[in-house]
Amino acid sequence: MRRVALHGVRYLGLALLLVMANQALAAEVNWPRMTDSADGVPIAYEVQGSGEPTLVFIHGWSGDGRHWRGQLPYFSQNHRVITLDLAGHGHSGLGRDAYTMPAFGEDVKAVMDDLEVERAILIGHSMGGPVSVEAARLMPERVIGIVGVDTFHHLASEISQEQRDQMLEPLQEDFAPAASQFVASMFIDSTDSELRDWVMHDIAAAPPEVAISAMDDLLSRHTDGEAARHFEELTIQVVAINADLWPTDIEANRQLQPEFRAVIIEESDHFLHMAKPEAFNHELERIIGTPP
Repeated sequence: MRRVALHGVRYLGLALLLVMANQALAAEVNWPRMTDSADGVPIAYEVQGSGEPTLVFIHGWSGDGRHWRGQLPYFSQNHRVITLDLAGHGHSGLGRDAYTMPAFGEDVKAVMDDLEVERAILIGHSMGGPVSVEAARLMPERVIGIVGVDTFHHLASEISQEQRDQMLEPLQEDFAPAASQFVASMFIDSTDSELRDWVMHDIAAAPPEVAISAMDDLLSRHTDGEAARHFEELTIQVVAINADLWPTDIEANRQLQPEFRAVIIEESDHFLHMAKPEAFNHELERIIGTPP
């Protein structure tokens, strides 16, 4: 009887240890979260780390939050870091009539509302730059700065309706190969081929209706001057970390934003935060540490 009792105690003790271990493991798992945007579309996001200001990383055209994997471990050591999938991207919902920059701005606001973020710096890659501008216009008291990543090259530049149509036509005719070719032109030869191939295939696999709608809106803002007007309205510091693949017209942007600054990372391409994460992280940390 005594041996049975001892075995029972040991079994109970082991069971309690297993329960405690499972609870501890569950507490460590940082599951993605969901919240609804202004139009009811569910937005997926993840949050890591702690510390202010909060850093909100916004992906580019047909990407998603995975594109910031080179930044999360680094910046979550000292900041609360948020990555999100804009509507129609990654694990976020579909069903939106038009995928526009203002609607994407609402997605960012929904995530910040859900987490009750009071002070944030928005870091937007490519299309994520204009999305950051729209989000900042919605939350001027909560967004304290914007860092564009290979974007804001020349905000005052305008394109014609014909140029816009020419850029959209290949995507409308056969999206996947056109998107793959379009993305391929954004890399330099020295970039890791596996990264290049992954990004090309990842973006080419995006929902065509989402990608074309977003590109249409993005280009249209440069046909009517809206991109420049919204950029000019900002009252916060805007800095760009750009590649040297395309020129950045700092002086032209300063006609809209006198305090605009740009850091150019040499021998890099459009996906510089993925291709050169150490160099990019160093520059971003330096910018974040600079008082506004």
